[in-house]
Amino acid sequence: MVRFLLNRLLMLVPTFMGVTLASFAFIRLIPGDPVELLVGERGIDPARHAQLLHDLGFDRPLWEQYLGFLGNVLSGDLGKSIVTKQPVLDEFLTLFPATIELSVCALIIALVIGLPAGIVAGVRRGSAFDHSVMTVSLTGYSMPIFWSGLMLIILFSGILQWTPVSGRISALFWVEPVTGFMLIDSLLSDEKGSFASAASHLVLPSIVLATIPLAVIARQTRSAMLEVLSEDYVRTARAKGLSPFRVIGLHALRNALIPVVTVIGLQVGVLLAGAILTETIFSWPGVGKWLVDSIFRRDYPSVQSGLLLIASMVMLVNLFVDLLYGLINPRIRHAR
Repeated sequence: MVRFLLNRLLMLVPTFMGVTLASFAFIRLIPGDPVELLVGERGIDPARHAQLLHDLGFDRPLWEQYLGFLGNVLSGDLGKSIVTKQPVLDEFLTLFPATIELSVCALIIALVIGLPAGIVAGVRRGSAFDHSVMTVSLTGYSMPIFWSGLMLIILFSGILQWTPVSGRISALFWVEPVTGFMLIDSLLSDEKGSFASAASHLVLPSIVLATIPLAVIARQTRSAMLEVLSEDYVRTARAKGLSPFRVIGLHALRNALIPVVTVIGLQVGVLLAGAILTETIFSWPGVGKWLVDSIFRRDYPSVQSGLLLIASMVMLVNLFVDLLYGLINPRIRHAR
């Protein structure tokens, strides 16, 4: 197990280096002068412009800027925003709980609906329910988040007026930020009705963000169940006269969940990527919206360090899933 862990950690090194290069290059490939965007429409004389570029370090060769960024990252310094002058890590940690809250709720929705739907579709292969699940999952996977989000806002917020349009909580409430998670902070608050407001604001963004992971989990669960149900040990269990519940729950499901666990872990990256669009559509004050705003402002330190932090978290989650997969299935651990 130690050797397996060391191999996985060593594989993260080139991935991490590639992520630093990609995050550094991404924002610089977008046209736009950060100094001109920083000063706005007031304009600036060429000498002052050159001085600001020098002060920010943007007049140096790109390779020198990258090496400086990499050295700062390895020393634990992610830089400061050129707009707010605040440390990027502090801004990220302040906004990240909102993204985590949204992503966790979306993942719960995907698991609660996707797993049972995939199991039943696999057991009742070829039935109307099976075809319905596959149709709905394919539709959910194919629809862009920005389109489905806008359609749901029009329907549930505009026409039916069941849910709020945007934000995390109504402007009528003031909740002291204790944990950063609005659901928890509203429960701790003395503001009556704040929790209901926070929950109602969370429903629609969570559903929109959950559409793609839900479809993937449902399809993967169905495929895994179909593969396991055709195995000899399942047929043997049925021949022994075991109840369908024991055959499916004890023998089939436990083995079918092995590949599903990996897929669930991979959906973390999908959730974080989808959160960028979802937070922008619903004006959700999380890391995704912060990154989009930073891109528009050409805030180089915020974008490159923000992308690096998100990618690093995805890599750590995938590492955890690999280790968990190795524990569940020892053949995987010994084969690498």
